[in-house]
Amino acid sequence: MDQEKQSEYIIEVQNLVRDYVSHKGVFRKKKHTVRAVNNLSFFVKKGEIFGLLGANGAGKTTTIKILTTLLAPTSGSVSILGLDPMTQAKALRPRISFVFGGERSLYWRITGRENLNYFSDLYHISNEIKKRRIPELLELVGLKDHADERVETYSKGMKQRLQIARCLVNDPEIIFLDEPTIGLDPIGARDLRNIVKMLAKQGKTVLITTHYMYEADEICGRVAIVNKGKLVALDTPANLKAQTEHTSVIELHLNEKDDALLKGLNQIKEIDQIRANHTDQYESVSLQCKEPRTVFPQLFPLIGTGHLLSVRTREATLEDVYIHYVSQSPH
Repeated sequence: MDQEKQSEYIIEVQNLVRDYVSHKGVFRKKKHTVRAVNNLSFFVKKGEIFGLLGANGAGKTTTIKILTTLLAPTSGSVSILGLDPMTQAKALRPRISFVFGGERSLYWRITGRENLNYFSDLYHISNEIKKRRIPELLELVGLKDHADERVETYSKGMKQRLQIARCLVNDPEIIFLDEPTIGLDPIGARDLRNIVKMLAKQGKTVLITTHYMYEADEICGRVAIVNKGKLVALDTPANLKAQTEHTSVIELHLNEKDDALLKGLNQIKEIDQIRANHTDQYESVSLQCKEPRTVFPQLFPLIGTGHLLSVRTREATLEDVYIHYVSQSPH
């Protein structure tokens, strides 16, 4: 990468590898190595909301821990704001912050305001700045009216919003969010996404990991799809979806699982991909294809009498793109 291009980025990850080594057995212990991050490379610009997308176990959290000085890489290079997270952690930590999914990093028996005071003190922030910044942060995350209530009385969404405020007490240049909406109800998740978008408007750079595709589609400028530690795609959500511009999805809802149907669908050469899901209400089968009109005449004779509840066609979403790339990547 040339010097002019490199200067555009404030997060640079090149050929990153992280192995976890364990030993199995009682007498003759055998070395067992799991590669959580496999030759991963990506770059993030200042002010960007960048998404790392992947299923559980894809290597997203391991990558975040390396970028935030919490874990050493096995090999490869990482530069955050021009600093090495391992050798220059002391200089880097005041300039970044992070939030992991769940309700960690808070003290439940004190108030929201007292939490922010405490974490501000850890960063040696002056009383003058605290007096101005803490009310601003409480206002930003919608907790102004609950600032003096104990955190143990907060809902899950309120705790997660307080964690966002907590990670902003040092006015970081980069914010790392690892699955920030996991476990939140739809309203809580929407509120948190709105906060992330506000932070980007204020010039903050946000790197967010998620396995919720609609979330990435809504807030991320670019996304990297990661599967088993490897990068399989990187682009804007719009460009990724454009690659499936001529792909349609046929969705079938059935009242019970139909193995004969699935077997028959695999014989229809016009179907590019088949995905079956079970819900409490119905069995769902999604078919990716280029020409639905050529699939339907072959499809309906396969469906058992009375099994079909509904059928519809739609355009491919980011989730369909993700499934396509993950299914195509080597196992």
